[in-house]
Amino acid sequence: MAEEGHVEAVPIAAEQNGCTKAAVQGFVSFKPQLAVPAQKAEEAVLFYKEAFGAEEVNKVCCPKRKADQELPSLICAEIKIGSASVLVCDRNDDTDGLKTAGGGAVFRLETQDVKAAVSKAVKAGAVLEGELTEIDGPNGGISGKVTDPYGYVWIVASVGNACVTDA
Repeated sequence: MAEEGHVEAVPIAAEQNGCTKAAVQGFVSFKPQLAVPAQKAEEAVLFYKEAFGAEEVNKVCCPKRKADQELPSLICAEIKIGSASVLVCDRNDDTDGLKTAGGGAVFRLETQDVKAAVSKAVKAGAVLEGELTEIDGPNGGISGKVTDPYGYVWIVASVGNACVTDA
């Protein structure tokens, strides 16, 4: 039995081509959701495009009201940074009180050229936290930490080498 707050994989029967196979019901994706100050989601998407080369995949807009005569405002956008999907959404009544028990999340981006990536992020409006540092251990390389204009921390690091084990 799963403890409260935990998800348990549950075997289910799946029928395919007349055969019943055991399948596991579980998650199909993981998409962090960045809640930015109200009416800043569009600005944030533009920042992530400029700073990290993000690609906008999808977006949901609030339809404009005739009385306002404004363009529809962005409610939420899905962007891709490398192969990862991230949702960028305006903070609202449902997200205003969200706090994380662990003190927050830090996002890690891996690249071949850390110096250029950090410089690009800073030029787009991120703040460099400290200096670029050497990474100890078998993977080596360098890393830098930036904070975006919305308060999220991003670590930009050299691409790690796969662990090699002796057979």
